[in-house]
Amino acid sequence: MTGGTSWPEGLEAAFTAYEDALARDDTAVLDALFEPGEGTLRGDDAGLLRGHDAISAFRSARGGIARRTIESVELRTLTDDTVLVVGVSAFDGGGRGLQTQLWRRTEGDWRIAVAHVTGRPKAFDRSVWRVVGDPLVHGRSTGADRSLARIRVAVKDLFDVAGQVVGAGNPERERSAPVATAHAPAVQALLDAGADVTGIARTDEFAYSLAGRNAHSGTTPNGADPTRIGGGSTSGPASAVALGQADLGLGTDTAGSLRVPASYQGLWGIRTTHGAVSRQGLLPLAQSFDTVGWLARTPDVLAAAVAVALPEADGTVDGGTVDGGTLLVADALLDAAEPATVRAFDVWLEASGRDVRRVVLPDLDDLAETLRVVQAAEAWRNHGTWVTAHPGALGADVAERFALAATVTPDDEAAARARLPELRRRIREAIGGGVLCLPTVPGPAPSRTATGPDVLATRRATLRMTAVAGVGGLPAVSAPLLRVDGAPVGVCFVGAAGTDRALVARAAATTRPTHSSHQPR
Repeated sequence: MTGGTSWPEGLEAAFTAYEDALARDDTAVLDALFEPGEGTLRGDDAGLLRGHDAISAFRSARGGIARRTIESVELRTLTDDTVLVVGVSAFDGGGRGLQTQLWRRTEGDWRIAVAHVTGRPKAFDRSVWRVVGDPLVHGRSTGADRSLARIRVAVKDLFDVAGQVVGAGNPERERSAPVATAHAPAVQALLDAGADVTGIARTDEFAYSLAGRNAHSGTTPNGADPTRIGGGSTSGPASAVALGQADLGLGTDTAGSLRVPASYQGLWGIRTTHGAVSRQGLLPLAQSFDTVGWLARTPDVLAAAVAVALPEADGTVDGGTVDGGTLLVADALLDAAEPATVRAFDVWLEASGRDVRRVVLPDLDDLAETLRVVQAAEAWRNHGTWVTAHPGALGADVAERFALAATVTPDDEAAARARLPELRRRIREAIGGGVLCLPTVPGPAPSRTATGPDVLATRRATLRMTAVAGVGGLPAVSAPLLRVDGAPVGVCFVGAAGTDRALVARAAATTRPTHSSHQPR
């Protein structure tokens, strides 16, 4: 059924072919029915895709759509060769949607120039959330401290929330996990300050990944750039905050699991000093490096969370304060980043007006390998029995990581553990009472269509940079201060142990560059 006008010659056949190809997930036909070039647009609730190649890449990673029937179509002829088509669809599983397309005819062929999809309403995005409520847990409504009142919190699926289970990103684990009888202290502290827990957000399986890709619940969306992955393993809380579904994400950082999604999605995030925030009620990955942290869209909300969890004044080190002027830079860390990121960082650093002092750190490969071995040994000790008892329960990438963890010998672990105190001492001596500054990650988030080997290569490169704070046991704040290739990249500030609150304030006070300064040279 159509209204408004009749089909121009050939357009009905093209529209029907498009709907049939959607039903079959025939990406070749769909690609052919979209105009080539950079001017083609496709939008939905996740954002706007620009250019035929970006649309094609998104489609190849999406999979098929839910089965639907077109109930009615409205046509509006704009010119002889340009027609607006609006289709009303009914989904077999219930609900309705709209498909709006601008079709153009070139040399007799009709192709889509612009498309906008309004899908059926979601109860919630299961790639972001495991459990949601209105809210799930109410914060304290009275009391002296209401500094987080009206703040909505997304809790990573590793923390105990009373009445819920810890699923750890795996449905098999979720089915057999015990119900928590009390909130983890990190959760309770936020509730006591008036925050509401909106829900329990997804994590990469057992927090043993940095990609934000979960074989069971899907790839979490990137709230800053829908064409890219969101990062993990604090993937769900990061996406919830970036998409505006929560104001604060409670997560963990072992080898970058919070800093990476903060950088990828343009958020403020902090990994706290190792041991500064209680890890009681938190499912561990590797206790030698596991830390609690938070994500927020603004530094004010992040600072409020830090103040609640770390109420004592902690901005001093050995009687001195965090250096408010000079920034420490290590050339090895810049060498580890992508060239475009380094150019953007250099422009930002110059625009900040801060003095810079060069420091030398331990070999980055040594840091990353030491962290990797100890982390793997502890991860297998914590979860190896469960993994062995549930063959096939893990996604391929995490299963491979646990298989490698199982091969770490006692001698391997002992050698790596023997290296830790010396490496930690050298890192802390290099930073002293100052602030080390670096790009949070090597570059922007990889494409959602990036292959497994490409994502693994990014992980390895990232660990060379994130291992500094991890091995050092130091606080690290990622601030959304750079843009590279149109996507966010964080600037990371690493301070001395115990300077968490001062470090957030220091990062927030740093001069922001202008928009043009964000662009790589």
